[in-house]
Amino acid sequence: MKHAVITGIGIVSPFGLGWKRWVSGLQAGLSATRPISLFDPRFPQAAAFGDDAYAQVDYQTSYKKHIAPPLPCQVAAEVPDFQPHAWISERDYDRVPRVVPLALAATHEALETAGLDTLSAAEKEDVHVVIGSGGGGFSFAEEQFAHWFGSTTRQLSPYSVSSSIAGMVSSEISIAHGLRGRSHTISNGCTSSTDALGTSLDLIRSGRAHTVISGGADGPITPGTIAAFCLMRAVPTKYNDCAAQASRPFDRDRDGFVLGEGAWIYVVEELEHARARGAKLWAEIAGYGSTCEAYHRVALGTPDEAARAMRLAFKDADVPPEAVDYANLHGTGTNLNDPLETAAVKIALGANAYHTPMSATKSQIGHPQGASGAAGIAATLAAMHCHFVPPTINLENPADGCDLDYVANTARQAEVDTALCNCLGFGSKNSALVLKHKP
Repeated sequence: MKHAVITGIGIVSPFGLGWKRWVSGLQAGLSATRPISLFDPRFPQAAAFGDDAYAQVDYQTSYKKHIAPPLPCQVAAEVPDFQPHAWISERDYDRVPRVVPLALAATHEALETAGLDTLSAAEKEDVHVVIGSGGGGFSFAEEQFAHWFGSTTRQLSPYSVSSSIAGMVSSEISIAHGLRGRSHTISNGCTSSTDALGTSLDLIRSGRAHTVISGGADGPITPGTIAAFCLMRAVPTKYNDCAAQASRPFDRDRDGFVLGEGAWIYVVEELEHARARGAKLWAEIAGYGSTCEAYHRVALGTPDEAARAMRLAFKDADVPPEAVDYANLHGTGTNLNDPLETAAVKIALGANAYHTPMSATKSQIGHPQGASGAAGIAATLAAMHCHFVPPTINLENPADGCDLDYVANTARQAEVDTALCNCLGFGSKNSALVLKHKP
């Protein structure tokens, strides 16, 4: 069987750009949750229409009832000081959503660290792109159609459709680098990037690819998205004045997930192809499992199918549950997810569940939606290469049913050789990956 290894990594996270800032943020137990700055959550309608919209509204008319109220949740985990112009042209700045420059910046670093930033035209024919993104260009669609339906100017970009579909994320990466292999975006909600990496593993094992650019990117911090999650009671509303404490998976006082953004992109290669060119081997993607509970659009039912996805990943990797020495959990901080995932881990790991350190990266960087699985992989790579288990911060009083070793608040020195990365998603989806430090 062919083996798939990670040879390049690129990160644009709420800690900032690059691997070093990622590792230092995790190790220090930092919170990247802050008051929203991409728009003013007190006046969400201005973010959609621009300040001119308010000047155009006659408050004595029926327009007054259409002014959106302040958002109940006013915190998020944004990428700080990000400069889109460094990654896209001035001409394209108003033609693509924020997720595109996020993905391009991470892809640039991934290719550079893999030593593949100077590929020939012939070599580019055999490089594939498989990216996971939950929202894709949804933010662009929200902005454009808000202009069309809500403002008096009726402005609309001719790129409103082409830049809004999820598939454009992989297309923009392929176009930017001239990569002419497959160009696919997998959009499965929260499991999107886990499924993208699992698909990349399958492509390499089958011999259909030797190099795949894979991972996840999402930029969902918009007024409409947060408003919708507020209606679902999925995001926190109690921590607007203490943003750093808002994301608190497995804690008794959790109040929902903090919306995040970013891109975590990898070069995934066939092992012998990577060895032949002397590439650094970060880790092997050893196994992948995915199931659907077929239960509900949003809610989780039982832990059984999530546990089965993990077990399938163990089987695919030919790794017994007892071999797992770190688990990166989905850990959203919602009342339903945390105890159910804990129960699923207990089923999947058996007696080893109580002896395995595990953590929820979302406690530090929020929930980057479809990119969350790829972010979990990056946290796992940090654990493997820098010899520590990242913490689950803001965990002060474990909630009922949450009684495992979540490495509360402070990173822990450890040697990680075999790891489980777990994801749960809307639509009853469950996906898991197994990583080995050494192929």
